[in-house]
Amino acid sequence: MRNGASSARLRWAAAVFVLAIWAGAVPARASRNAAWLLSAGTTEYGWIAPYHGEPAEVRIFSHKDNDARWVQGLSLGPGWYHFSAEARTRKVLPFFTGATISVLEDSIMSQDLRGDTDWTQLGFYLRVGKRGADVDLALRLGGYMNLTRGQAWFRHARVIKIGGPPEAGRVFDLDAIRKTETTGPIGHLWTLVATFLALGFATLIGWRMMAEPPVQRRRAERIRRRKRA
Repeated sequence: MRNGASSARLRWAAAVFVLAIWAGAVPARASRNAAWLLSAGTTEYGWIAPYHGEPAEVRIFSHKDNDARWVQGLSLGPGWYHFSAEARTRKVLPFFTGATISVLEDSIMSQDLRGDTDWTQLGFYLRVGKRGADVDLALRLGGYMNLTRGQAWFRHARVIKIGGPPEAGRVFDLDAIRKTETTGPIGHLWTLVATFLALGFATLIGWRMMAEPPVQRRRAERIRRRKRA
C-alpha cells in the first residue's frame, strides 16, 4: 500500500508539473524524476496537494549527497523564453549548488538557494534558434559535480515565451552553447590534410632513424673486411 501511494503521488506530481508548463503555452513531453545517485534511501520525491488556496508543490528530499531533479521535457520553437519557479529550502548544504530551476545543458540555470530559505522566485532567460529545440527542464537540488543534501520545495513552475530579455537577469543562448559542446576536428580541410602529411612525414623519419643504425653497422663491417683482405 505504501509503495502504491508513493507511485500515485509521483504521478500526480508529474501531472501538476505538466499542467504548470501548459499554463505557459509550451508543448510538454513526459516528466520524470532523476538523480546522479539512484541507490535506495538517497533521495525521496513527493507531491503536496493544493491547500487553502495555495498551489501544489513538488518536494525533493536528499538524505545523502546527490544531484536530484524532477525533469520535464519541452519542445520549444524559435525565440526567447522565461523559465521560472518559486522554491524554498531547508538544511541544504551551504558550500555546493543548492535548489535551482535549470535546463540540463552546460550550466543553464537560475541562481541557487542554500541553507534555510523562504519562498523565492528563481528564473533565467533562454534564446532558442530558428530551428527550435527540445530541452529538459529540471527542478533541481544539487548540480554536476556539486552533490548536496537537504530539502527543496518547488511551485509555480512556468515557461513563458517573451519578446526579449530585460537588461538585467541570467541570459543564455542555447544555439551558442550547443556549438561550443560540438566535438570533432576543428579547422579547414587544408589544415587537416597538412596535419596528416606532417604526421606521415614524422613517421617516415622515425622508421628511417630506426633503420639507419643496422645499415651503418653493415657498412662498417664491409670496410673492416676490405682492410683485412
